[in-house]
Formats: sequence, structure tokens, C-alpha cells
Amino acid sequence: MPKVSRDTTTQGGDYGVVVDRSEEFGDYTVDFLTFREDVDHRPLLKGLPDDRCQCPHWGYVFRGELTFHFADHDEIYHEGDAFYAPAGHVPVHTAPGSEYLQISPSDELRRTSEVIMKNLGALGEPD
Repeated sequence: MPKVSRDTTTQGGDYGVVVDRSEEFGDYTVDFLTFREDVDHRPLLKGLPDDRCQCPHWGYVFRGELTFHFADHDEIYHEGDAFYAPAGHVPVHTAPGSEYLQISPSDELRRTSEVIMKNLGALGEPD
């Protein structure tokens, strides 16, 4: 059976505000995420349906806090919490140093990541 740890992943990288260490297992991607700064994903999700992440995620918070904004409520997870975030959420990280494990369907995650990277590039362009 395949396995991975934060130290043995072969994908992802250090993107400044976030360190993403990941590995694909068949149809799923395992991400070890560390946020160094507050990040509100609202501007990064523009262009997806309802400007919200359409990829479901399962995970576990090792340290800090993670918030998912849904259309009608918020879910807040703290150190030691396992979570499930269905499609239609906006992640917000307000506790620098937050670390969590996230497991997601690879194809849906890839589509979301493409939009995030495009929007991130646009945010960095001068007006």
C-alpha cells in the first residue's frame, strides 16, 4: 500500500506564503500545507462557479486554525480537528503557522489549482 509523509512527497513546493508538499495516489492527492501568512482565497477563486472552490477536501489540522466559508455558514477547525469540506467553500487562513493535511480528488483539485495560479499571477501584475 502506498504511503507518504511531509518529508517524502515529490510534488508541490514553497510558494512564499504557503508551503505545499503533495503526492498523488491514483485518483486522490494528499497535501501537507503550511501557511506562513493570513490568506483569504476569495480573490483567488474568481472564475470558478459561484467564485467558490468546487473540490471536496478531507483533512486534519495539525496546528493553527482553518475556516471554510459556505454560502450560508462558516466552519472553523482547530488543532486536532478532522474535517470534510464539500464543494462550494472558500478557505480562509487567519492563523499564520497553520498546518494541515488535505486529501482531495486529483482532477477536481487540478482544475481549482489552475484557476488559483492564474488569479495569483493576475494579482501580481501592475495596474
